[in-house]
Amino acid sequence: MKMSSKFKKAFAVATLVAVSASQSMAQDGITGINAANTSLRQYVDPVATLCLAIGAVVGIIGGVRVYIKWNSGDQDINKEIMGWGGSCLFLVLVGVIIKAFFGV
Repeated sequence: MKMSSKFKKAFAVATLVAVSASQSMAQDGITGINAANTSLRQYVDPVATLCLAIGAVVGIIGGVRVYIKWNSGDQDINKEIMGWGGSCLFLVLVGVIIKAFFGV
């Protein structure tokens, strides 16, 4: 089946329009990504500070619980110390890693 010359011209014009439209959309996409990046970077410091604050609260609660267990004579407080200490360390490191990941 042969294509007519009119059909070939119409196809070429349609392809040109589609390519030029996709290039202009790509520019809008880059602008959108840059706007999202700027917006996201504004939230990095508050989220990192929130992680540190939650880590401090968890540390205080864990310290009190370990102290209570220790005073009650519980011999197996190592698990408790490791659990609470690990959770505090995790929350502190998450705050630092978030800042490092986003370069703030």
